[in-house]
Amino acid sequence: MIRRASPPACAPPVLPRLTRAQAPLTHLVEVVNEQGMHEQVQLPAERPLTIYVDRRELVTLMTLGARPELLVLGYLRNQRLLESVFDVESVTVDWQVQAAAVRTRHGMARMEERTARKVVTTGCGQGSMFGGFMDAVERIALPAARLTQGQLYAIVNAIRIEESTYKSAGSVHACALFRGEELLIFVEDVGRHNAIDTIAGWMWMHSGAGGADANPAGQLPMSGADKVFYTTGRLTSEMIIKSAQMGVPIVVSRSGMTQMGHTLAQQLGLCAIGRATHRRFVCYSGAHRLVLQPELARPPIVPPAG
Repeated sequence: MIRRASPPACAPPVLPRLTRAQAPLTHLVEVVNEQGMHEQVQLPAERPLTIYVDRRELVTLMTLGARPELLVLGYLRNQRLLESVFDVESVTVDWQVQAAAVRTRHGMARMEERTARKVVTTGCGQGSMFGGFMDAVERIALPAARLTQGQLYAIVNAIRIEESTYKSAGSVHACALFRGEELLIFVEDVGRHNAIDTIAGWMWMHSGAGGADANPAGQLPMSGADKVFYTTGRLTSEMIIKSAQMGVPIVVSRSGMTQMGHTLAQQLGLCAIGRATHRRFVCYSGAHRLVLQPELARPPIVPPAG
């Protein structure tokens, strides 16, 4: 009797290999102050990073370079140039040549078509989006999620006490991802678009994570359903769309919001909270996702001395 070999089982998807390239985040320079005295101050170390996909140049990003591999992955994700993190075999960053080499498993389909048209954004450091970016809005359906006012205050306080490049050198934007009031990742960069892309890359690398983020097929990125995105920068259309593409239905900003960002947030049913400092904020859209606790906004009553 001839025994037929069993067909090989499908190999589980494999996350890409990433280097861990490091570079100084600040640079010491000498300045002259208002009293004519010389002193030394730290400046954020802005540097170019050119992305190559399968040896073909794609784009050059100006970045702080804190987590360049995640930045590259998030850029590819948010520009919708690749469908899945499992399409990427490796990301290799070499600061000596200021380049990131992305190797894909099956190539990038229609690369010329997808990258033919660019839109310059309002992002600090002058970001860009590839054409067709806005077309995805109508296909986004955000999950149900709610945030309490107490959790919002905890998020604002967590950012306030976070050790950061901004505190030592200034001139950078920060973005963060929270689960409720739990800080998951904090990223700084010269532009807020880079910072949110880095978070998108981090979520991609956590595809198939345990708990609420698990997915049986291992093909989906970390769920954004129970997450809150925070940024120190203004809520522009780019930031709203990228947050929505990540599946995160609630965004919080220390700054304000643009008219186009507001229109898109309303269209998406996204909760956009701005001017969030201390115990003050304004909810621009999606107020049904915010559980108000106005008593928390009142200053505590201090009994008179004596």
